[in-house]
Amino acid sequence: MDVNSSLDLPSNIALVHEWFTPRSTGGAENVVQVIDDLLTEIASQPELFSLVSEEDLLENHWLFKRKVNTSFIQKLPFGISHVQQYLPLLPFAIEQIDLDGYPLVISSSHLVAKGILTSPDQLHISYVHTPVRYAWDQMNIYLRRSFLRRIGLGPLIRWQLHALRQWDQLSSSRVDYLLANSSFTAKRIWKYWRRRSEVLHPPVNVNRFEWNKPREDFYLSVCRLVPNKRVDLVVRAFNRLKLPLIVVGDGAEKAYLKNLAGPTVHILGFQSKEKIEKLMSTCRAFVYAGIEDFGIAPVEAMASGAPVIAFGKGGVLDTVKCFNSNSDKAATGLLFPVQTVKSLVEAIEFFKEKQLWRDLNPELIRDWSNSFSQDSFKNRFEKTISRAWREHVNSCDIESSDLSSSSRNY
Repeated sequence: MDVNSSLDLPSNIALVHEWFTPRSTGGAENVVQVIDDLLTEIASQPELFSLVSEEDLLENHWLFKRKVNTSFIQKLPFGISHVQQYLPLLPFAIEQIDLDGYPLVISSSHLVAKGILTSPDQLHISYVHTPVRYAWDQMNIYLRRSFLRRIGLGPLIRWQLHALRQWDQLSSSRVDYLLANSSFTAKRIWKYWRRRSEVLHPPVNVNRFEWNKPREDFYLSVCRLVPNKRVDLVVRAFNRLKLPLIVVGDGAEKAYLKNLAGPTVHILGFQSKEKIEKLMSTCRAFVYAGIEDFGIAPVEAMASGAPVIAFGKGGVLDTVKCFNSNSDKAATGLLFPVQTVKSLVEAIEFFKEKQLWRDLNPELIRDWSNSFSQDSFKNRFEKTISRAWREHVNSCDIESSDLSSSSRNY
C-alpha cells in the first residue's frame, strides 16, 4: 500500500460530496474545499466524487478543471440543474459510484453521500452536516408550504420521505467513523441512526470580516429564505417593535416575506459577499430565529464583532455564549427560549433596554469566533483522520495475523 510517510495516510483518497452546482451551494461546499486543501497538504490531492457537477467548468472556482467523477444523474434531463428533483433515485445513484482502489474514503453528507458502498478493507469517515432534515424532524415544516402538497401530491411525497428515512437509517451503518458538525447534529444522529459521533465544528472564514467599525441603528438577518429558517418570526417581531431590520437572502419565501414586511423592514434579497460583510460589520445585532444544525451565519456575524440574538436551540448552543445578569463581558449574544414572536420581541426589548450592543465587547466577540476558524478545523480534522486511519491499519494487521496463524494451524 502506497502511504504518506509523515501521517501514514494513503496517497489515493476519495472525497465524496452530494453535488457541486452553483444553484445549491453553502457551508457544506466550503467544508469540502477546506478538507480538499488539507488532504492535498498532508497526503495527496484527493479524487472527487459527486452525483453531479458543473462547478468544475467555472473559471475562478476552486474546482475549475478538476476532475469530478459523477453518477448517471449527470446525464439525465435537467439532472445537473435540478438534481434534488430526482430525490427518489439519489440513494440508488450514490450506491453506483465505484470507489474500488481507495483505501481511505471521506464523505461530506447532508443527504445521501454517506451511503456509498465500501469494503471491509476501506476506511470510510463521514462528516455529517445533518441527517436529512426534511425526512425527519422538519418534514412537516417543509411540507406546510410545499407547492407539491398544494397540488395534491402530499401523500406521495410523504411516502417517498418514509422510504428515504428507512434508507437513511440503514445506510448510516455503513460508515466506520462519524463526525458531526455540532452537538445538536450528534444528538440527531443518535436519535435517528443510533450511532455515536465525534463533534467537529465546520470551518468558517472569519478573516473575511472587520470587527472594529462603528455600529449603526439597524438589525440584520442573513439566510436562505425558506420555511425552516423562520424569518417570518423575525419580520413579525420587527413589525411589532417598529425597529429597522434588513433581511438578506433569496429563496421560496421571498415574496411571502415581502408581503409580510412592515415599513421598517427591508427585504434586500440576494446580495454580494462584499455587501454582506459591510452589513455584518455595522449592524447593531444579528438576528436568527431558525433551528440550525450548526449555523455559519451567526459565527460570521460574531467574526464581524456583532452580537447575536438567536433562538436558543440547535447549533447556536455551541457557538453563541449567552448573556445573563451574572455573566461577564465574555458573552457574545442573547438567546431567546421559545420559537415565537413574543419570545423574540421580549429578547429584542431586553437587548435594547440594556443597550447590550455597548456592553458586549466587539473584540472579545471576534476573538471567540476564532474558535471556529479554518485553521482550527484543519488541526482537529487532521488529528482525527490520522487517529482513525492508524486504528484501521492496526485492526487490519491484527486480522491478517490471526488469519495467518489459523492457516498455519490448519
